[in-house]
Amino acid sequence: MNVWIAIAVTIVGCYAVKLAGLLVPAEALERPAVRQLAALLPVALLAALTAQQTFSTGHELVLDARAAGLAAAGIALLLRAPFLVVVGVAVAVTAGLRALTG
Repeated sequence: MNVWIAIAVTIVGCYAVKLAGLLVPAEALERPAVRQLAALLPVALLAALTAQQTFSTGHELVLDARAAGLAAAGIALLLRAPFLVVVGVAVAVTAGLRALTG
């Protein structure tokens, strides 16, 4: 029964957050600080997700082939490679290191 209570609370919470977003006055959304925050927030969330997925396995911090793939992707970005090339480089480096060490 506790699981269903948690699901119900989550449903209500999600609906409340959605409703709160719809009730924000348009004038508040036009402020420069709010616009800047809205532009930067997705980048920060993506960076946090990438870091969490790269350097952890559940409850432990790790430094493995994924970190090397991320570093290779960063270098490809610095060299202004197209997005698909960046992803391909990251995949190739990660897979290559896993094949060598695994």
